[in-house]
Amino acid sequence: MASRAVSGYLLCAVALVFLMLLQGTQSVYIQYQGFQVQLKSVKKLNDLVGQWVPSPGLQDQSPQPSVCHHPALPLDLRPICASKDAASIFQALRTIANDDCELCVNVACTGCS
Repeated sequence: MASRAVSGYLLCAVALVFLMLLQGTQSVYIQYQGFQVQLKSVKKLNDLVGQWVPSPGLQDQSPQPSVCHHPALPLDLRPICASKDAASIFQALRTIANDDCELCVNVACTGCS
């Protein structure tokens, strides 16, 4: 009887830990012009834009925004670089991310609580 009680408590504890881990893996996403990216990627984009200055030759040779050439650009943002509207999409994503996306104030944001 006592071993059943211990097993029950252990099972509850494992389930609780699993639920906590599952909740921690949920991400907030921004959907804009057919692209879906994580909010944390857009925050990383903000950091990259503020800190990285590409070489002048690279800016002249490429129609893409300079951040597209940054090696630390998050993977879910890279497909945007193939769009002819990449610069305006990046700017819109940065604006959306600054508009209380974590609170789901903006309709482009999903997965927030």
